[in-house]
Amino acid sequence: MFSSQAGGRPRTWEARPSEHKKWVEVFRACDEDNKGYLSREDFKVAVVMLFGYKPSKIEADSVMSSVDPNTSGIQLKEFLDIVRKKKEAQLYRNEVRHIFTAFDRHYRGYLTLEDFKKAFKQVAPKLSERIILEVFRGGEKQRESRASL
Repeated sequence: MFSSQAGGRPRTWEARPSEHKKWVEVFRACDEDNKGYLSREDFKVAVVMLFGYKPSKIEADSVMSSVDPNTSGIQLKEFLDIVRKKKEAQLYRNEVRHIFTAFDRHYRGYLTLEDFKKAFKQVAPKLSERIILEVFRGGEKQRESRASL
């Protein structure tokens, strides 16, 4: 089950047994020599099989650096945790995209203050305009701080 909390990332998400089984099958298929772990290249193939893209060097480096240094690669338990986190993040991004699209009624790819006000009037009609404006301006400040990096 997947649940969100207001203003934050998803709290919990559990893979269905069929998904979990698929992840184990992908791990075993990518562990061609039955070594009991995935090498960097094995991991890349597994990501392609499960998520449809080849991970960047940065992503692969990040994953490999998080692996227990006493092992030669990614053990099944670690792999399942990595995949679960990736799936959770994917679901969160999709949820955010869905909400944004519902608010972007003119399909412009951005929200104006008026779009924002209309959306909040529908989902939280008792929320003060001052708070709505603060939330909207908070998004502007985040964009400005990212642009200055």
